[in-house]
Amino acid sequence: MYEKNRFGKFFMYFMSVFWAGYLIFFGTTFAFTFAEGIPNMEPYHVLNSGLIFVLALDFLSRFSFQKTPTQEVKPYLLLPIKKSRIQDFLLIRSGVDPFNFLWLFMFVPFAIITVTKYYGVMGVITYSLGIYLLMVLNNYWYLFCRTLINEKLYWIGLPLVVYALIGVAAFLPKESIVDNLTMDLGEGYIEGNVLFFAGTLAAIAAAWFINKWLLSKLAYSELNKVEDTKVKHVSDYSFLEKYGEIGEYLRLELKMLFRNKRCKTSLRMIAIIVVFFSLMLSFSGAYDGTFMKSFVSIYAFVAFGMVILTQIMSFEGNYIDGLITRKESIFNLLKAKYYFYSLGVIIPNILMIPAMIMGKISVLDALSFSFVAIGPIYFILFQLAVYNNKTVPLNEGVTGRQASGTGFQTIVSFTSFGLPMLLNFGLKSAFGETAGAFILLGIGLGFTLTAHIWIKNVYVRFMKRRYKNMEGFRDTK
Repeated sequence: MYEKNRFGKFFMYFMSVFWAGYLIFFGTTFAFTFAEGIPNMEPYHVLNSGLIFVLALDFLSRFSFQKTPTQEVKPYLLLPIKKSRIQDFLLIRSGVDPFNFLWLFMFVPFAIITVTKYYGVMGVITYSLGIYLLMVLNNYWYLFCRTLINEKLYWIGLPLVVYALIGVAAFLPKESIVDNLTMDLGEGYIEGNVLFFAGTLAAIAAAWFINKWLLSKLAYSELNKVEDTKVKHVSDYSFLEKYGEIGEYLRLELKMLFRNKRCKTSLRMIAIIVVFFSLMLSFSGAYDGTFMKSFVSIYAFVAFGMVILTQIMSFEGNYIDGLITRKESIFNLLKAKYYFYSLGVIIPNILMIPAMIMGKISVLDALSFSFVAIGPIYFILFQLAVYNNKTVPLNEGVTGRQASGTGFQTIVSFTSFGLPMLLNFGLKSAFGETAGAFILLGIGLGFTLTAHIWIKNVYVRFMKRRYKNMEGFRDTK
């Protein structure tokens, strides 16, 4: 697995260095800007008063960059190892995740510039340690929320209510309760106050035990298949029967997405992000800039297909032997997937109606982004059907094996999102807004109308590699 994901690891290290450089720049900039702009307060008091906003930003960013930890439990069940030790391992691994150290690249240079003149090197060390402990606590808060949201979508209300209450406490009173609290907390860290560190450690310990209880409960449910006894209604999607074998594969795709935990979780998270972006684009000025408007619009159209299709055939790896036994079944499966995810772009079109009415995005742009998504982008994503050979579990959450993408998947994912951005920007810069959108629409239509040709090519290449792929699917079940 390490050899297969060497590129992915390298790319993540590169991006970590890139963002670390940005944070160092922000830390040094804030130190001098706060000193000049707010001369009646020390810069570290200013930053400490806004710690809650840093923690909120950290919480949100983890949804994009940090997965919930998983550990394949079944191999250990016959060994003299307590299951609680496995939960401890998951929580330790989450606590020492490199993401928890990332914000130190901003806070350490900031502290070196602003804290040393009053508290020396020891003040920088204790302040950095306190900030790190806060990020660990925030990590366990995120882990708790993300795990619950993965189980039931309505748990998204928990962080929304918590941050809404924090916002009320921060902005409604004349003297912000939250700002004063975080300012005192930051100063306590700088001074090395034992009570502040003890309080933070106690909060981390409480979060640890709450997460351990939750993980233990979920692991028990997964291992004992408790959820199997709670099925109240089964949808047959019988209206698809009239479409023959392709209709059967459309039914299979629907059942896979809406019955299996792993697929449902992916759809929920991407749906939340797309809805949020669509609302912000429609009713806020935050994304009115040319670049951000294109970014949000294109993301909304490619996201649904990109999330699932990067794992194309990997979910089917759970039952690949049954699919291979029938002639042409893989070809019809690929066609059914293409039809299904092509119809899926109707959803972002509906979500973008308010933005079209508000004049944030034109109908022509929405149409061109739709066909670019189901044309060249799906063409790129479907190439992964030839090379994906690692089975992704359908239902395991905390007890499944770690699922990390290959280097080729990483390249394809970034290409499928970056290509329409480059095409949109390049064509509109060269030919103007309207002409560029029409050319983009033409490119999309060209790939869409020839879909049957390139899907056949993908199928033929897959069949040439079928034994190698099947070996990979079996090894990773």
